Amino acid sequence: MINVAREKRKVTIVGGGPVGSLSAIFLSRRGFHVDLYEARSDIRNQKNAKGRSINLSLSLRGLSALKKAGLDERIKAIGIPMHARYIHGSNGNHYEIPYGKKGQFLLSTDRLELNRQLLSAAEKCDNVNLHFQQKLIRCDARIPTATFEESGHFKTHQTTLIVGCDGTNSTVRSSMLRGKMDFSQKHIEHGYKELVIPPNPEGDYALPPNFLHIWPRHEFMMIALPNLDKSFTCTLFMPMRNYDKIKTKSDVLAFFQYYFTDAIPVMGEEMLKESFFAIAPLPLITIRCRPYHYGGTAVIMGDAAHAVVPFYGQGLNSGLEDALLFDDIMEEYSSDLERVLPAFSDLRVDSGHGIADLSLYNYMEMRSHVATPWFLLRKKVDSMLHHLLPSAFIPLYSMVTFSRIPYDEVIRRSRKQDMIVDNAIITIGCSGLALCVYGCYKIYKKGLVGNLDTVRGCRQWLTRYFIR
Repeated sequence: MINVAREKRKVTIVGGGPVGSLSAIFLSRRGFHVDLYEARSDIRNQKNAKGRSINLSLSLRGLSALKKAGLDERIKAIGIPMHARYIHGSNGNHYEIPYGKKGQFLLSTDRLELNRQLLSAAEKCDNVNLHFQQKLIRCDARIPTATFEESGHFKTHQTTLIVGCDGTNSTVRSSMLRGKMDFSQKHIEHGYKELVIPPNPEGDYALPPNFLHIWPRHEFMMIALPNLDKSFTCTLFMPMRNYDKIKTKSDVLAFFQYYFTDAIPVMGEEMLKESFFAIAPLPLITIRCRPYHYGGTAVIMGDAAHAVVPFYGQGLNSGLEDALLFDDIMEEYSSDLERVLPAFSDLRVDSGHGIADLSLYNYMEMRSHVATPWFLLRKKVDSMLHHLLPSAFIPLYSMVTFSRIPYDEVIRRSRKQDMIVDNAIITIGCSGLALCVYGCYKIYKKGLVGNLDTVRGCRQWLTRYFIR
């Protein structure tokens, strides 16, 4: 059965995740009649449902989008502020790396609960209709029309605008490939597996809760984010070939005893051995495309436009920011879709490519660099410069997480800052080396070399030439 309905200023949103739900709220406020379609059942009726990622980190970008929708305080109430990274060294030591200025934090929150809150807020809008268990089969951005399947029946709807928020394997994006769109996707050799740190016997957190916990092990790493039920969601990121070597429960225990010794007591040996094989490691993919729109009739947002690996925690944040910026452009161009959609692509494509590059880089930093003295020195220098020049010098992590600077601009600014800092450190290091050489020369000239009282002579020389 084909039901073709024409309605002026009608929007069809494909995908009932956080980005699609937030877009529905914003578009309804612009006077559009919104139909939001989700292939799965209503997640609000599945209170015990668990997704692949139990929780996520909301940063300034995502929180800014939620604030415009009037939902930021509600979401903060179901989240846990995280103020620093907590590094677990391979030798049993640990240390903290603060995120930035006092008051800056990430919010660890339940992804599914966030989705429920946004769906309920969208449903309360007078001109938003939610449709569940209706899968998009095909769409045509030229007309535009969208055909959905529900219980074996097919219905085709004509609309004004199709908004694709349907994730990595976007059907809306596939339909747009018939036009002039560049598209690429790349799987990295690493996959991820989720594990759990349960509450301790007293019912409290087994680790300090207000931190992103990281176990950097150079080629791979594990992270842990706190949940409201006092558990932690752990995610192990590792090359697929390494997973293939772990075949038995004994292999799991041996692997963790070697690389993540301090995690075993809080995970529990038996739970670890059972949960490790509960699900196969999942792949990680980066998607890039250009443009994000088709004429004035179709647009894609979130993972449909720029799926990224999760190592900067910006996948959802960038998607929510898409919805926010799209609404800003709608305001600027008085909801003229022929002007809004190209402007959105111009604004977001390079930024989407930028966060893809940043996310891949941050994996290197998290699994390896955070364990090196050079990284810690750079963090101290960056922090000092940011304190002295707060508006002129912003560390890379702060620009990505605690600002609204476009991601591609973040990369350009970071490269300039890195050049300045690296040159300054090299200059200071060379100056220090020159002073050491000069000091050795003076010691030699004064005949202190070979003297049984060399240490006392050096002390006298240092006192004479430097301390005074």
